[in-house]
Order: sequence, then C-alpha cells, then structure tokens
Amino acid sequence: MLIAILTCGLVQTSCSSDDDDVTPPADEVEVLLQKMTLREKVGQLFYVRLESLDPTIEWTTYSDLANIKTQELTENMKRVNEQYPVGGIILYAWNIEDEAQLARIIPQVRSLNGHPLLCIDEEGGKVARIANNPNFDVEKYESMAAIGATGDPQNAYECGNTIGSYLKRYDFDIDFAPVADVNTNSENIVIGPRAFSDDPAVAALMVTSYLQGLKDAGITGCIKHFPGHGDTTADTHTGYVQSLKTWEEMKVCEMVTFRAGIQWGCQLIMTAHIAVPNVTGSTIPSTLSSIVLQDKLRGELGYQNIIVTDGMEMGAITQHYTSAEAAVGSIQAGVDIVLGPRDFVEAFDAVIAAVNNGTISEERINQSVRRILKLRLMRGIEG
Repeated sequence: MLIAILTCGLVQTSCSSDDDDVTPPADEVEVLLQKMTLREKVGQLFYVRLESLDPTIEWTTYSDLANIKTQELTENMKRVNEQYPVGGIILYAWNIEDEAQLARIIPQVRSLNGHPLLCIDEEGGKVARIANNPNFDVEKYESMAAIGATGDPQNAYECGNTIGSYLKRYDFDIDFAPVADVNTNSENIVIGPRAFSDDPAVAALMVTSYLQGLKDAGITGCIKHFPGHGDTTADTHTGYVQSLKTWEEMKVCEMVTFRAGIQWGCQLIMTAHIAVPNVTGSTIPSTLSSIVLQDKLRGELGYQNIIVTDGMEMGAITQHYTSAEAAVGSIQAGVDIVLGPRDFVEAFDAVIAAVNNGTISEERINQSVRRILKLRLMRGIEG
C-alpha cells in the first residue's frame, strides 16, 4: 500500500532545487509510520537491483548480469514484489539501453509495491552508467581526480549539476555519488581517479561543491565509502579488504571529507566493506561494525541521516556471510538501507524473522524507516 498520502510525492518526485532544506514535521513522519505494516517497513530498508526481484535468475559474476541484460519488469518480478515491497531500485549499465527504453522502464519501476525511489551510480568518469553508454548524448568527464587537480570547486559544482540535471530529466531520485574517499595509496585499484584528491582539504571542498550541484538539479547525493576506501590495495567487489589506519590517523585524513559532507547536510552516507582492525579490534567489515557506524559515524561525527550499505552482493560480504546474516547484521550495526543483497528474498525474510523473534526490535526498524520517510517527504514536498 505504501500509504496513499505519499504516493504523489513518491511516484512523481516533484521537488524544488531546495528540497533538502525543508525538513518535514516529525509528526507527519509518525503518522505515516503508524499506518505501515511490518512488511512495508522492512521493504523500505531494501534497495535492490532489478534481477533481485526474480529469484529464478541465476548469476555468479557481474558479467553474467551484463549478459542477462534485464531491461524490463517481468511478470515473475511483479509477483515476487507483491509479497516483497522495496524502498528503492538501483539501475546498472546493463539495465539501460537508450532513452526510449529508460523512459519505458522507470514508470514500471515506480509502480512497484513500495513505490521505490530510483537510484544509480553516476559519478562521472569511470563509473557512469549513462554517460558511458554511447546511446546517450550527455556530458562526459575524464575523472574526479582531473576535476580536483584544477583546484577550483566550481568545476566540481558544474560536474555535479550537469550530472544531476540529466538524471533529473530521466526521472532518477538518488545518485550514489560523489566519492568522498581520499586517494592516499598509489596501489589502490578500486578508488584511484574516482576520488578528487590525495589532499583531504581539496577533496572536502570538491565533495561539498559536487553535492550542491546535484542538489540544485533536484537530485539527492550520497557520499561514499565510509570510513574511507582510499588507503587500501584490494577490491571489496572480490574479497576481504582492510585499512590499517588508526582512528586518530583517519580523523586528520578520511574524516575531513566526511565531516565536510555531514556539515553540508548530506542525506546519505554509504559504508565501505573494508575492515579497520586498528579501529574496531577485529576483521569485521565496517558495514557490519557498530563501532564504525554507531560509535564513530553517529556518535563522534554526529551524523543523523541515512546510512546505506555498499552493494551487499560484493565478495567482501558474500565470501563470509549469507544474505540473511549480512542483512540482519548490518541493521544491528546501524545501517538504514541494505543495498543489493545477493538473495533479496532470503535477506527480507531474515529481517522479518529477526523482528518476530526479538533479535531486532520493531523500534529499531522504525528508527531507520523514520529517516527514510523524512527523505521521501523531502523529495516529494511539492507533490
């Protein structure tokens, strides 16, 4: 049902360029929350890829997904979604063919149970699902490092605003960008030029300028990957990754950009699946660490908005945890949105079971849903 009162704002997402400045009244959020069933609440905690709605789709690698090339909703997806509502759908490069196909699929997605928000990774440079598609005539950027090297934050603003403008035109809501990592390790194979700089002060200015550019175009940005993927040498897509920095070392480097984003007012922060043993005393991924998310991000940095995981189908998670364990564990650690679980149905069922058996309280679910409803109301404030 996700609540008729929200439908106008959520489906049409009419919003002004200043939408994130308007905080909805707390009682409005509470009224909506009280009308939701447990399944509706849990559904809002899941942002999934299209293929996740069809458990019969078998895949092992990202290449498999690219070959499957899911570009429309199937009847099986609709049937699964009837029982498994979702709060968001993220589209990848293989889900997007051209403007005509994108114009067909987005209304289909918006009609799903849960009225999902539309998300994409459109950083500019290497990671740009639309700009790197030859069927789209949009501005292309060499890299964020090239923008950072200019030293002019206006260039980061222009980049964010240009990307945000075409995402808004295509009817997206959230861009999982910009990268707020500080690229301090020359052997880094996953961040590199996706980061603005190896200087945290430069990166911080660029990150907030890019966020403002997105916001002025009507798109909600997300800074990533907390607590910082810049000083690593491996890829969390494929397996275990760690940073050996202490928290004191992170505070004068990685946290400079994240603090700047928080002070600017960012609505979403994405976790990294990296372990930080000299912060947590363990090899647990940050996505599953209450020390990282609760003690550091919420407690010490004072962040009050949405925490979203990096893709939970990545090797750093799936090699060590089932979809059920990862979903429940990340919510226990403080996550609000579980992005891209390997097995969505398994993960959803596990969270429902965890609430029913007392492992997770319904109030804990409510805490996350309140944050999500606040964002949804912001985006639909004129709807």
